[in-house]
Amino acid sequence: MMTIISLLLLASLLPHLTFTAHVNVGIVNGREAKPHSRPYMVSIQWNGTHICSGFLISDEAVLTAAHCWNRNQTLTVVVGAHDLRESKNSDHIGVKCYIQHPSYNVHFHFNDIMLLKLQEKVKINNYVKWIPLPKNEEDVDANTLCSVAGWGQLKTEGPMSDRLMEANVHIMNRSECHERWGRTFSEKQMMCTYGHGGSCRFDSGGPLVCNDTAIGVTAFGDNLHCNSPEKPNVYIKISPYIPWIKRTFRNVK
Repeated sequence: MMTIISLLLLASLLPHLTFTAHVNVGIVNGREAKPHSRPYMVSIQWNGTHICSGFLISDEAVLTAAHCWNRNQTLTVVVGAHDLRESKNSDHIGVKCYIQHPSYNVHFHFNDIMLLKLQEKVKINNYVKWIPLPKNEEDVDANTLCSVAGWGQLKTEGPMSDRLMEANVHIMNRSECHERWGRTFSEKQMMCTYGHGGSCRFDSGGPLVCNDTAIGVTAFGDNLHCNSPEKPNVYIKISPYIPWIKRTFRNVK
C-alpha cells in the first residue's frame, strides 16, 4: 500500500476533487526570506487560498507541478508577494492555459510538471522577475548547496505561513534516494535533497534553486513527517524537460 497521501491534502476538505496519492511538500526549520529577495516566486491560489507554489520562467509563464491543478479548478497566480495578507506589491493574474506534461499520469509521480501561460504579461520590476532554467540535460553534483522556499506549513500538521519562508538544502546522491523511495523514484526524472530545513505541505510546484538557477520542481515527500530523513523530499529534475518547455512555448499562443 502506498505510503504517500495527497500533495494538497484538500481531498478531505473538498470531496469533489479527484486528487490521488501524493504528499504536498512548506518550509520547516527555515527562516523568513528577505522580502522580495526571490522575485520569481508565485503563490498559486484557488478561491483565494494558497494551494501550491510556482515560479516565473518568463514574463508570461509559470512552471509548477502538474498535480497542482485539475480540470475543476480555475487558478490565480499571485506575483510580487512576500506576505500573502498584503497586496501592496503583488498582482493577481489569471491563467490562460494549463499545460500539464503529456505523459503525466495522476496516479503516479512521473512527469509531474506543468506550464501555466498567464492571461497577461507580468510587469518586471524589483518585486517580479523570472529565474533562469538549466541547460538541456544539465546535471547538479551530489552535496551541492541549494535552497527551497514557500508559504507552506511550518511543521507537520502545523499552520501555513503568510510570509515567504526559505531553507538551505543539499542535493542527495540519486542512487541513495532511489534506495529510500524504490520504484516511486526515477533517477532520470527526479532528485532528492537533505538538510536540517526543508519542504513540508502546500509548497508543491516551488523551485529547487542552485546557483541562482531553478533546477527542480518540488514534487513529494513523506506523508507522516515533513522533511523526513528516511523519506527525503523529491523534486522533478527540470533539465530533461527543457526541449518540451521550449517546444510548448513555441506552440502555445
